[in-house]
Amino acid sequence: MDITHAIEQRIDMANVLRTSSKDWDGGYVMCGITGSGESFALRDPWGIRPAFWYKDDEVIVLASERPVIQTALNVPVDSIHELGRGEAIIVSKNGSMRLEQINRARTLKACSFERIYFSRGSDTDIYRERKKLGEELVDQVLAAVDNDVEHTVFSFIPNTAEVAFYGLLEGFDNYLNELKVKDIEKLGHCPDHDELEKILSRRIRSEKVAIKDIKLRTFIAEGNSRNDLAAHVYDITYGSLRPQVDNLVIIDDSIVRGTTLKQSIIGILDRLGPKKIVIVSSSPQVRYPDYYGIDMASLDQFIAFKAAISLLVKRGMTDVIREAYEKSLAQTGLPKEQIINYVKDIYAPFTDEEISEEMVRLLTPAGTKAEVVLVYQSIEGLHQACPNHPGDWYFSGDYPTPGGNKLVNKAFIDYIEKSEIL
Repeated sequence: MDITHAIEQRIDMANVLRTSSKDWDGGYVMCGITGSGESFALRDPWGIRPAFWYKDDEVIVLASERPVIQTALNVPVDSIHELGRGEAIIVSKNGSMRLEQINRARTLKACSFERIYFSRGSDTDIYRERKKLGEELVDQVLAAVDNDVEHTVFSFIPNTAEVAFYGLLEGFDNYLNELKVKDIEKLGHCPDHDELEKILSRRIRSEKVAIKDIKLRTFIAEGNSRNDLAAHVYDITYGSLRPQVDNLVIIDDSIVRGTTLKQSIIGILDRLGPKKIVIVSSSPQVRYPDYYGIDMASLDQFIAFKAAISLLVKRGMTDVIREAYEKSLAQTGLPKEQIINYVKDIYAPFTDEEISEEMVRLLTPAGTKAEVVLVYQSIEGLHQACPNHPGDWYFSGDYPTPGGNKLVNKAFIDYIEKSEIL
């Protein structure tokens, strides 16, 4: 016991973390407590996963989101600090706390999906960023409705897209105000009252078109249960638009699998009789598995990947698939640092718009009367809205760590060998 007590008194937790975590690959905030009463929290060197801490005379708290700490402890936002890349909080058994740089900070690759979807929208910065994501989509949505704002109704699905919806509306309000100014200027110095009233009465039309009946998130549900849920989650508000006259714009925060769109949303929205249904994603096309904390490991889950493969097959370009497979297979057994993401070659022949159009074909249920259009956020728009969270590997395929390339290489080989494409 004397030796045990001597170790407890002399152990250097920072050194333990340095020696044990130097080869870790991935996104993490690793927390633990020792038998001797010391505790720690260590963030990954790329800052992939978020971590915030607060300390006062009574408590030391660490959480992945700031609003949780603000709400639970009723403290101001400026008293909460972000844990640095590769940094650790170490708390001794007597309650004293210190910060230690455990691993060298690497290039910042903070997860942008946290900002788009996973983290609470009540965070002051995330709220502003999600509104900006919606605002960035104005020009693309305008093109999709042929600039016919007067005959367009705006709404959102699901609730996590509500903040981006507000940003989209603000962007359209600004656009409409610019049009009003131009139209008023054309009237000259003595405008007629009725003409002015006609111009100023123009509004952006927003309605609660879709209603979520049950508190379930189909993104998280598993396998067949997700498919069952998707068909019964939503209902619509009848009379919320003029049949065969109005376009319907619905903003979502992300479209990953497309299951809910195909099995529920497009079909029920079509019952309202819109001229055109424009599904808008406030995030770019999700093309690659995550591997840093979200269970999206196989490529055939992604509607964007299915669309790219479908286009290659339809256009007689299966040689692109074969070459990407052979190059991926040749990397098997190489050190992960040498592995290249050749899944990018699958998307390379096509524009984002071509892939979106093929997704529409794959997702639109038989018998749909309205024209369906998919509009996606650009990666440039994403970075404009979330400048401090440049991690975009699910959209770009640029994994922040070698392990990401290794796992996507394996996922692609597994997909090809299970499919009958080649």
